[in-house]
This record gives sequence, structure tokens and C-alpha cells, in this order.
Amino acid sequence: MTEGAKRLSALLTRDVLEAFAWGHSFERGQDYAEAGLVRNLRATETGIMAKVTGTHTYRVKLTAEDGEIDHDCTCPVGMDGLFCKHCVAVGLTWLAGHGAAAEGAEQEPGGGDLRSYLRELDKEELISLLLERAEEDDRLYRRLETKSARATKAGPDLAVYRGAFDDALDTGGFVAYGEMYDYSSGLEEVVDSVADLLADGLAPAAMELAEYGLDGVEQAMEYLDDSDGWMGGLLERLQDLHLEACTEARPDPVELAGRLFEAQLESGFGVFHRAAESYKDVLGASGLAEYRRLVEAEWVKVPSLGPDEEDEDYYGSRLSITSLMESLARVDGDLDELVAVKSRDLSGPHGFQEIALVYQDSGHPDQALDWAERGLRAFPGHWGTSPLRELVAETYHEQGRHDEAMALAWEAFAENSALAMYRMLEKHAGKASSWRPHWRDKALAHIRTGLDEEPPAPSGKHTIWRLLPADGTVLVEIFLYEEDVATAWREAQSRGCASRLWLELAGRREKTHPADAIAIYRKHVDDLLRQTGNPVYEQAVNYLDKIRNLHQGADGKAAFQAYLQDLRNTQKRKRNLMKMLDGKGW
Repeated sequence: MTEGAKRLSALLTRDVLEAFAWGHSFERGQDYAEAGLVRNLRATETGIMAKVTGTHTYRVKLTAEDGEIDHDCTCPVGMDGLFCKHCVAVGLTWLAGHGAAAEGAEQEPGGGDLRSYLRELDKEELISLLLERAEEDDRLYRRLETKSARATKAGPDLAVYRGAFDDALDTGGFVAYGEMYDYSSGLEEVVDSVADLLADGLAPAAMELAEYGLDGVEQAMEYLDDSDGWMGGLLERLQDLHLEACTEARPDPVELAGRLFEAQLESGFGVFHRAAESYKDVLGASGLAEYRRLVEAEWVKVPSLGPDEEDEDYYGSRLSITSLMESLARVDGDLDELVAVKSRDLSGPHGFQEIALVYQDSGHPDQALDWAERGLRAFPGHWGTSPLRELVAETYHEQGRHDEAMALAWEAFAENSALAMYRMLEKHAGKASSWRPHWRDKALAHIRTGLDEEPPAPSGKHTIWRLLPADGTVLVEIFLYEEDVATAWREAQSRGCASRLWLELAGRREKTHPADAIAIYRKHVDDLLRQTGNPVYEQAVNYLDKIRNLHQGADGKAAFQAYLQDLRNTQKRKRNLMKMLDGKGW
């Protein structure tokens, strides 16, 4: 056993795993361990590692340093830093071997550890083993090849690095979500090799390769599922490496300005966003002058837009060139220039809002209010004016103009009487010291009238037609927010509400009205079991556990057993569900 595995074994216990586990991870990890889903468990220099198979296959590492256990898993929960079910499964499987890795994997040839064994091998034999493995492992081959390319007497062979990028970026058509960790990890190793060049003082090479990698990553992004943001993180890292390399290498500023401009204009992912600000010290006066010349040559082609006017290229080069102009204005610290750039697009409320915020953030409240009011006048009744109304109302409160502020707040609430807008109205009425009873009663009456009356048909280009649910969902949400569970229950009984709220009501009434909670949970179990799959069955069993706990006394237990038997009879074809019920001992 390695020293790392020994340190881990000294700390790892079942109780420790249960204490570390997030949510229901311990129970689920125990199921994974018992099902034999832990594979390739072995000791490492720092602890243990394994693969855990399920819907996807994930890699887990458990280590011990300075008397503390650390963990790493490639699943989404693990990547958030939580001790997931896969970590639990690996820990339990290790403990089941009493500190020895499953299948004797920690026992290296010759009865010793792997490091000692490898020390005894001839150098040429080691080289042969490594090359043989590299022929089957593309990532290992790329690592060895880039290390070799860096060590040449003539300097690093950049063609090898570019080839490594090309191999790592090859999507093979499309990279699915479950494959993204392996794909991005392979690419990250190539980015690591570029970072090594920079650390070795080879900034010009690192700069060129960072640009090559950025271009390749952007092209690959169209052919993969980056839901977890792996590639976005690599884009940011490559940009950081490029800036650091440029700072050290000091390339020709005019040429750099041209490359940055072209990359920004063609990027669909915001590469080199705000380059004028980030690279201003590297570009210097000559580079910034060239950058400005290139940007302004495109800017003159961008038409001004007034309210409701459109630009066919709005989501194309217009947004990119506008961003570059704004970046230049911030470099100059010129407030008027920044407002002039933003004023080129007043096609919607958002343009007025951005200018108002620029003035507000720079300490010019009068100009901020003026632009916000102009936006409200330009777009009466437009759904996108809510932020403008909020800004104006807050300013009115500060000026003691509470009636005008409440008129705006009520206008917003009347358009969309959801819980969030109710809370917004409450906030503003609180500033005016007039929430209860006036504005609260008026708001509740407005909601009830909307529920009781036939809603009007939509009309007008900017009118929101967002109907309240044809039940008491909004009222139940409001009364639960106000901690008035009894009134929320009455509204739900009278008008109905969304299923999620029935469950919340059940949870709030478990202690005082267990029979009501049981009825709601039973209905939810019935709804769940109209579906199939282990995740659904796990949810159903959790609610069955709640039902069982709510049944008190001999009569209650008998009623639960009768209900459970009836459920077994109707759901008997769902074998995995039956196994879960058996596992509970019910």
C-alpha cells in the first residue's frame, strides 16, 4: 500500500463518509457500492482513485494531506465541491477491503509497491513500456510529444504543439455531454504545456500558441455539449495566458492591435472582450491608436437606431463593434463618449436603461433620472420598461415623491401580479409607509378579481399577455411567503394550486394536520409512479417514508401496511421499485 493510501486509511471510516456526504449521497453511494459499480480501485501516491459507473462513468480521487481528507469527482455535484455519492461508493468499497484495494490492485509485482518495482527496471525497458502505452493512449502520447518538442536545442517545435491542439480539439463529429470531461481534460493538458512554455521564459511561443488554441476552441465549440462550461473555462485560461505572454514578449503593438481587432470581430464567444482595457499597457500609444483606427472605421458603418427601429445585423457585427467602442471610451475615461456610443442604439428600453445606469454609477443622479424617464415616455406599456420603472421609482422615493413612485410600482404590479411583483410592491409601499392595509389589500383584491373574471384578449405590440393561473397558485404563494399557512391552505382548498405548493403545504402542516399531509403525499406518489426509472422510484420511496412516519399508533401502522400492500399489488411489475421497498424492510 502506498504512503498516500496509508494516510487515507488512517482517517477514513464509515462515520466520516456519512458526515462528509451531501444530501442523500451516503444512501445512494452505499447502493452504488453494494451494486459493484466501483471499478479500477487502486492506491495512488496521494490516496486512492477509481471509476464509478452508472448513467455515466466518473473518476473519483480520495486523498489525505495534513491530516485532512480531500475529494475530487468528475460528476456535476463533485465539480461543485460536494462529497457526492460516487465519492461515498469509492470510500465504502475501499473500507470493505479493510484498507486494501479491491481485487488486490494495490499489490504490485514482486510483492512490493509499484514505484519500487519500476525503480528496478532497466531504463530501456521502461522506455519501451512507456512508448507501448503511449501508442494506445492519445493523451499520454501528446504529453510526451510536447515535452520532447520543448526540449529541442533550436527552441520549441511549435508545429508539434499545433498538432497536439488539433488532435485534442478533434470532436469526431460531436462530443456529447457525458464525454465532455474526458474531452476537455485532454485539451487542458495541451493548454498546460503552453503554460509551461511561458513559465520557462518562452513568451513569444506561448503567445502564438495561445492564439492558435483560442481559434481552435472557438471552432470546436459548435460541435459539442458544453453545458457545464468546461470549454468556456479553457477559453478564459487561454486568454489569460495570451495577455501574460504579450506582457512579457512585448510584440509589435500595431500588429498586435490588428490581431486583437480581427479576433474580437470574428469571435462568437467574446474572445478578447474589452481588449482595449486589458491590453492598453501592452499596446501603448501606437497600438491603441491603430486599434482605435480599425474600430472607428467599422463604427461609422453602424446606423443609429431610434425607438422600435431595427438593424438586420443587430446580433452580428453591430454588437461586437459597439462593445469595442465602449471599451475604448472606458480606456479614455470619457463619460460623454461612452454615452454617445450607447445612444447609437435606442431601439428598446434597454438602451435608455444602460445610459441611465452609466450616469447613476458615475454620480450623476439627475441625468440618470432624465434618461430613465425618457425611456418610459418612449415605450409606454412596454414589458421591457420594468427596470426603468424601478430605477425611477427608487429615485422618486429618495426625493420624497412617494405617490409618484407608488403609481409606477402599481403599474408594474398590475401588468404582472406574480409573487415577485407583489414583493416589489410591498418594498415600495414600505418606503412610503403605506403597505398595510392600503396597498396590500388593493393588491390582493386585484389578484382575486383577475382570477374571477375572464381575462381580456391581448392587444397592442408591447402589451404583456401573461395570464395568472386559473387557480389559487399566486395567492397560495403569497400567503406562504407571509407565513400565513392557514390562509394559504384555505385558498388551495378553494381554488386549487400548483403541485409543488401542495407539497410545501403538506410539509408545513405535517405536525398539526398529519392526515392532510398523508393525503397529499399519497397523491404525489401516485403521480410519480405513472413514470418509470430508478430516480422516480427513489423519490417515491422517500415520500413513502414520510407517509409511514406520519402514521402514528397501531391503527396508523395498519393503515400504512394496507396502503403499501395495495401499492405493491398495483406496481408489482416494477421490479426495481419492489427491490427498493424490500430494502426498506417494508
